[in-house]
Amino acid sequence: MKRRLAILGSTGSIGTQALEVVSEHPELFDVYAITGNNQVDLLINQARQFMPEIVVVANERKYPELKEALEDLPIKVWAGIDAIVQVVQMEPVDMVLTAMVGYAGLRPTIAAIRAGKAIALANKETLVVAGDLITALAAQYKVPVIPVDSEHSAIFQCLVGESENKVEKILLTASGGPFRTYSKENLERATKNDALKHPNWTMGAKITIDSASMMNKGFEMIEAKWLFGLLPEQIQIVVHPQSVVHSMVQFVDGAVMAQLGIPDMKLPISYAFSYPKRLFSKLPRLNFKQYSSLTFEEPDLDRFRNLAFAFDAVHKGGNMPCVLNAANEVVVSAFLQDKIGFLKMSDIIEQVMGKVTFILSPTYEDYVVTDFETRKITEELI
Repeated sequence: MKRRLAILGSTGSIGTQALEVVSEHPELFDVYAITGNNQVDLLINQARQFMPEIVVVANERKYPELKEALEDLPIKVWAGIDAIVQVVQMEPVDMVLTAMVGYAGLRPTIAAIRAGKAIALANKETLVVAGDLITALAAQYKVPVIPVDSEHSAIFQCLVGESENKVEKILLTASGGPFRTYSKENLERATKNDALKHPNWTMGAKITIDSASMMNKGFEMIEAKWLFGLLPEQIQIVVHPQSVVHSMVQFVDGAVMAQLGIPDMKLPISYAFSYPKRLFSKLPRLNFKQYSSLTFEEPDLDRFRNLAFAFDAVHKGGNMPCVLNAANEVVVSAFLQDKIGFLKMSDIIEQVMGKVTFILSPTYEDYVVTDFETRKITEELI
């Protein structure tokens, strides 16, 4: 039988590539629902191509346009975050790909887990904000959470068949982004156009800026802690500019296993959809003739302070990673609107982390309040 998918964030970078994977394997996957936020034209085209049962636009102001465009088709058209939460719980759905951007992915992911749906996790902020809550729920409802991020997929793949063997540490690779060789002076003058020119990956604007500031790698560190049950001290960040080694696992005997491949997100998406099987892919194969050397270096926490903040947040625990995420979402938006400079993002995040009320053992409601309070304080500082 086909695996029926609900793809949250189908108009984003991960979502569009996920639909490409589906189109390459129509005998295996069926799109039951797709959701988007603002890109209604793309959502309409996707609906016409894949004919899902339900299409949801999160931005309710876009509903009339979407409804009118699809009224000739037998597709249910809904709007709003409550509709997305409802969709993920529907009985026909087998797996939910959470590819929404930022904090918005938390509530639908919780709802999907409570409904017993397998999760293909591309929304790292879900575990950054509420990793303790998500992992506890996944265990309670016996729901598999399969990572889609290339780095976490790499670690996941390296651990297959190794359940009896103890992990000493993982080595989470980072490209270093477009500013890897920039001095602090150059970073002071960096523009959003500079930051959006990622050397290896094609991603959405928000995650590309996070990569440039290395906040993305800080979030991935926190995500890895929860996905693989590790201490922060067991996670080493390694800058690897070629983006060929997607991450590594070091075991207690000193052996290091790595997963390599071309930098293309369709590989980890396909693996998450089909696990434990691997599907044939037409993607180019890794050609070592193109890589005369693979290099590795330590990250510079002085130039890329956001990575240091992520370690601070996860060591403090409680709602501090939630604070980190909310502050970052606001400053990245401000940077993209040319309201603040590149380095100012880190300055503001540091201030906010010292101002928001700290909660050691937060509930879901506490996370909601923390997110609201953090965004308010961050906006005021901007």
